[in-house]
Amino acid sequence: MPKNLISSVPWRRERDLKTLVENRTTYTLDDCELNIFETHQQATAVHLSFGDLVLTTMLKGKKVMHLFDKPGFDYLPGESVIVPPNETMKIDFPEAKWDNPTQCIALSISKEMIENTFHLLNERLPNKELTKEWGLDLAYFHLINTQDLSEIINRFIRIGVKERSKEKDLIASFALKELLIRLSQTQARDMLEKTYKTLAGNNRIAFVVDFIKNNIRENLNLEILSEKACMSKAHFSRCFKQELGLSPMEYILKERLNLAKKHLLSGGFQIQEVCLMSGFNNTTYFIRAFKNEFGVTPKVFQNI
Repeated sequence: MPKNLISSVPWRRERDLKTLVENRTTYTLDDCELNIFETHQQATAVHLSFGDLVLTTMLKGKKVMHLFDKPGFDYLPGESVIVPPNETMKIDFPEAKWDNPTQCIALSISKEMIENTFHLLNERLPNKELTKEWGLDLAYFHLINTQDLSEIINRFIRIGVKERSKEKDLIASFALKELLIRLSQTQARDMLEKTYKTLAGNNRIAFVVDFIKNNIRENLNLEILSEKACMSKAHFSRCFKQELGLSPMEYILKERLNLAKKHLLSGGFQIQEVCLMSGFNNTTYFIRAFKNEFGVTPKVFQNI
């Protein structure tokens, strides 16, 4: 399974379903509320809102989400959406059936938890290069889950659904703080992908990302990148990881794998050709890394 997908949670038994559209199971904790929604039949214009900011994540199936009076967009497993307090989600379920249901989570997080977490981060880890301060930017509300974000969402689901200890709320509080950090980093990466060209002239992280993308087939290393950023290797690595949740070399690997996926989708290339065109110099390593990232080998992906 690709690493950005969230593990499924058990379905409700048929006799426990109160409705076939957005049947809701709720787990309440001190600073948040974890909701699991299941829909077993087609429906349109289903309205849903929360009093707190909510992170929704698709587990199975497909929705069409309408937010902020903008056109609807497909909402699929491997993706998350951040919704501000009291904002109405209008949701369509074009494919939901009894044997092909949709399932998602909605995690509402208290305002106090969000403010306290980001205040602490801005005190302890100030002077960010890219986004200037820790926080959430609702301009980037529809996200592709990163590995780190998926891992902490999976952990939080386990805490909410399975944890039975007296320390459950404290464990959940620590997990929430990490979740907010991963969300902020995921948003920063999304913002960077959309704006790095315009930011490259006056932002060192954006300049390095632009350099990486333009030289992805070259032999890139930490020394070269830190020189481009005019930083020491240690400071550059720390800043890059803090901003984006990935080390520079992890970022390069993901860039190369995504480029390989595009070449495979375009067709007409042998696996060894794709390997070289994407900046890899070892086919065996390329195949292993591709499968680790996307869940299948390049050959299988090419033939899907």
